[in-house]
Amino acid sequence: MRRVTLFVNGTSKNGKVRTVSLAIGLTIANCKVVAVYGTLADLLSVASNKLGIKACNLYNGKGGLIDDIALIRDDDVLYVSEGDPFVDPQNDVRTTDGLPRAHTDWLTLNIGGRLFTTTRSTLVSKEPESMLAHMFREKDVWGNKQDERGAYLIDRSPEYFEPILNYLRHGQLIINEGINLLGVLEEARFFGIEQLADQLEVAIKNNQPPEDHSPISRKEFVRFLLATPTKSELRCQGLNFSGADLSRLDLRYINFKMANLSRCNLTHANLCCSNLERADLSGANLDGANLQGVKMLCSNAEGASLKGCNFEDPSGLKANLEGANLKGVDMEGSQMTGINLRVATLKNAKLKNCNLRGATLAGTDLENCDLSGCDLQEANLRGSNVKGAIFEEMLTALHMSQSVR
Repeated sequence: MRRVTLFVNGTSKNGKVRTVSLAIGLTIANCKVVAVYGTLADLLSVASNKLGIKACNLYNGKGGLIDDIALIRDDDVLYVSEGDPFVDPQNDVRTTDGLPRAHTDWLTLNIGGRLFTTTRSTLVSKEPESMLAHMFREKDVWGNKQDERGAYLIDRSPEYFEPILNYLRHGQLIINEGINLLGVLEEARFFGIEQLADQLEVAIKNNQPPEDHSPISRKEFVRFLLATPTKSELRCQGLNFSGADLSRLDLRYINFKMANLSRCNLTHANLCCSNLERADLSGANLDGANLQGVKMLCSNAEGASLKGCNFEDPSGLKANLEGANLKGVDMEGSQMTGINLRVATLKNAKLKNCNLRGATLAGTDLENCDLSGCDLQEANLRGSNVKGAIFEEMLTALHMSQSVR
């Protein structure tokens, strides 16, 4: 005669003690005496009556199916099912009144200490390739840990998880006020919810304040100048001064490389030895400016006015405008002794009465350029394009050697 304890599949409490014999034996079940016949079918019949279920299968504690009563040993713990697969009793799910219930689609998640109740289909259906879907698609495939109430433990932020769960419920991204979108984005990435992560990235980008590309005013720039020691280099590289009034200011040695100075008023400004490389000076007014030793390599000064400017440095430091775009500029009356205008574009420019003595104009485009009254003594015009250029009233004779390569 052997005695076994029976439980409903998936539970580990309120078991029934059964005595099994090959003939007729005694069964103790909650102080009741019951006769049990010695076959597996007889044991299943008694289990059906006492447990209130239609017993079909018996499993041992490891999930092995019992198909012969001879496999049952004394004091075995067995689990009775109605035909459903074996459910580990460690994952026993109960109702609030303590009675066992069958495995349902409802789940409780413990996210960082806060409980969320939802359905398995919610976690699986919307984003089938997400981590949550893989965690809960099949029961206990990942060996998810549970707390004493049976809630699945996940060590993440509940504040940021709530919008993700709502998204999985109805497919809409709704963020309550005060919730950091970056935090929700990190949670979405952690759980592998890619579609939500894409929506959050767009939302974050749209919520960012627009970049301030407004031009710097004269008042702001004067404040910068006053706060900078005279021996320090002021770096204005890439800044936007478009349309600003910088006239008559001391701008010596300032780095304006790649700055936007289009349509600026720079009349009578002191730009001695400043760096204007690749700067945008299109449409700017530099009349009467001091440009001694200025660096304007590859700058764009198309349509600018540079009348009466001084590029000549007594110390011998030469202004460098190599490769600059000077289309249509007005440089009438400027002092440009020794200036470097190599391969610059001066198409349709006005250079009347300019001092270009010793200037480098090799490879320069002087097409339709007005050079009337200019001093081109010792200037290098080899390889320059002088098609349509005007050389009237020259102060010195222009020798062919100066323009022939």
